Amino acid sequence: MPYFRAFFLWLLVCLGTGPVLAQDTRVAFGTAPTDPNQPVEVTADSLNVNQADGSAEFTGEVLVIQGAMRMTADRMFVIYDNEASRIARLEATGGVVLVNGPDAAESDRAEYSIDSGVIVMTGSVLLTQGPSVLSSNRMVVNLTTGTAEMAGRVKTILNPGQKADGED
Repeated sequence: MPYFRAFFLWLLVCLGTGPVLAQDTRVAFGTAPTDPNQPVEVTADSLNVNQADGSAEFTGEVLVIQGAMRMTADRMFVIYDNEASRIARLEATGGVVLVNGPDAAESDRAEYSIDSGVIVMTGSVLLTQGPSVLSSNRMVVNLTTGTAEMAGRVKTILNPGQKADGED
């Protein structure tokens, strides 16, 4: 009977908020907010710097670390703000993986705006949070608030055979 009650409550919530869930899904991401002012460490197999446009391209097993946030990709393009003499944004492509605490997300592409602490992941986004897995076309992660918003055909699989937290 507890399974039926949990399923009925879930169904009621979904029917009552159907249009909202179709538009986007908000979830927590990471164990704690990340400060985008922390240093950004980049490791890769090779680096190509373009002095003319103020950019750099890291290729081959690229790893970016900032606080608790880790991002890996095949290629990372770094765009500098020459006026402020700092990194403006990072563009990652090819097998992008973002990890913050116990949460991990995969996508085809990601763009990280350093000033805002926002990472936009696009293309076959897959978010794993413990036993839960969600997929979508796009996910916006706000590292400063520790939240994410998924949009574009959000999908998850609910297992009615598992007990909800706190049920016997």
